[in-house]
Amino acid sequence: MIVDHLILGGGSAGCVLAARLSADPRRTVVLVEAGRNISADDIPDDVRSRYPGRAYLDTRNIWSSLTALMGYARSNSAPRPSRTYEQARLLGGGSAINALMANRGAPGDYAEWQALGADGWTWEECLPYFLKIETDRDFTGPLHGTEGPLTIRRISDDRISAFVDRVMKTLDRRGHPIRPDQNGLWEDGAFRGAIAVSDKGERLPTSLAYLTADVRSRPNLRIITESVAQRILFEGRRATGATLSGASAETVRAAEVIVSAGAIHTPALLMRSGIGPAGNLASVGAGVVAAREGVGTNLMEHPSIAVAAYLPPHMRVRDRAEHHEQAIWRFSSGLGDSPVGDMHAAILSRSGWHSVGLRFGSLFFWVNKSYSRGFVRLASIDPEAEPDVDFRMLSDERDLERLKLALRMGAEVLSDPLMEGHRGTIFPSSYSPRVAKVAVPGTANAVQRGLLSALLDVSGPLRTALVHSAITLGTTMRGLLEDDAALTEFVRRHVGGTWHPSGTCRMGPADDPMAVTSPTGRVYGVEGLRVCDASLMPSIPRANTNIPTIMIAERVADFILAGR
Repeated sequence: MIVDHLILGGGSAGCVLAARLSADPRRTVVLVEAGRNISADDIPDDVRSRYPGRAYLDTRNIWSSLTALMGYARSNSAPRPSRTYEQARLLGGGSAINALMANRGAPGDYAEWQALGADGWTWEECLPYFLKIETDRDFTGPLHGTEGPLTIRRISDDRISAFVDRVMKTLDRRGHPIRPDQNGLWEDGAFRGAIAVSDKGERLPTSLAYLTADVRSRPNLRIITESVAQRILFEGRRATGATLSGASAETVRAAEVIVSAGAIHTPALLMRSGIGPAGNLASVGAGVVAAREGVGTNLMEHPSIAVAAYLPPHMRVRDRAEHHEQAIWRFSSGLGDSPVGDMHAAILSRSGWHSVGLRFGSLFFWVNKSYSRGFVRLASIDPEAEPDVDFRMLSDERDLERLKLALRMGAEVLSDPLMEGHRGTIFPSSYSPRVAKVAVPGTANAVQRGLLSALLDVSGPLRTALVHSAITLGTTMRGLLEDDAALTEFVRRHVGGTWHPSGTCRMGPADDPMAVTSPTGRVYGVEGLRVCDASLMPSIPRANTNIPTIMIAERVADFILAGR
């Protein structure tokens, strides 16, 4: 049997495609996901929860062997250790383990896509699809949807963290006004974050919001989980299906193959299948079906760093199931030609799921419009081997300077007199491998975390010394602010990401040798093959990338249904 559409990757985009395409009963659709199934009947508690701090640490939910190089070393002799890079491996993808944030970016982001050759992707053309996605429970009007599968809301007055509320009021007094609607007019300020949760207060991954029980029961839709797409099959230059391994070790034939495996695994699958830079394909012994130099290039992220503070008991989270990223601070760096709102800070009520994390609030900063670019390269044609991933963050000096600015501004906000009595020691922070290791559940870690938590609470005047010895390993906020070289080194060494990889199969015009697909997702140089996920983004939007990715999937589904 030859199906009409074979979708490889059941993440945020793949679930949307499967639901929209199978709504036409004349089309047969197969959706393949490498990870486990997530449905309304079997959603794990940690995935269901509004607090995501456990779900993305569960190795059953991620590609546990995937690592990436983060920062950029100007010297070849400088060490560049790889870090674990958490990417979802379960039905629903990132929408099943991410921070739930439901924002879109700036209208200028999509004007930029158009200018970079993604014809038809202006803000005016994308906005109807953003509205189609959502049912906003707090706001109505021309910038808000009312009938979409994702319900959007903000934290209420009675549930907001005391720390988050205090930081927002401090920002307001410092000239960063509190504004009501993160998804309203694009402007700087402090906002309660828009998040996608159900009316029951639970996570809404696309595997539930789009793949409802009725959708899953359609006779023309087949969902295959725990099965990896090894290679796309070709007859000449026409894609004809794919071979799978795992729970369903089979070959699926299709009139059209759509790769929706994310900005890291989509280019890897294309390259394993013979589509990519000729040199990289030759180096690993992969045959060439179509030489496309842009596959795996243009890798983008939002580089991140953080400033944290000890929280006295009256400022700590009371409901441990509550969402932690309750507000955001959007501001403009004013650096060069950077656009408005090029910087972002998540105002976090807690810094981890465990007892130590409950004792720290933080400002988690990222460069909202980054300029550094990295790459994904094939390390082996073995489907079980992860690709080489190098984000080259801060390779563009503008990104480095803006993260340094963020640390300075974060320290100033938390040091403001309005915060006195509502926070303790302020210190620089990052999501380092050491922090991630401590967060892993286990008896030994639990004992260490419990001991450190108790010491933090009883140490009194010695608390600052304890923080700097046990947590920052001697690095102090004052030391960084007084020594620009030390600040530069700290940011270079500790820069992290935000789990927003994008751009590795970017849309563009046919005469652009680095474009991988047309503006409708069709892969250049072959037939019967599309890409549909964050890989398509020509430039990174000023947003958490999940909602823009869902918007892309809605649009590509319509392109397919319209025969474009």
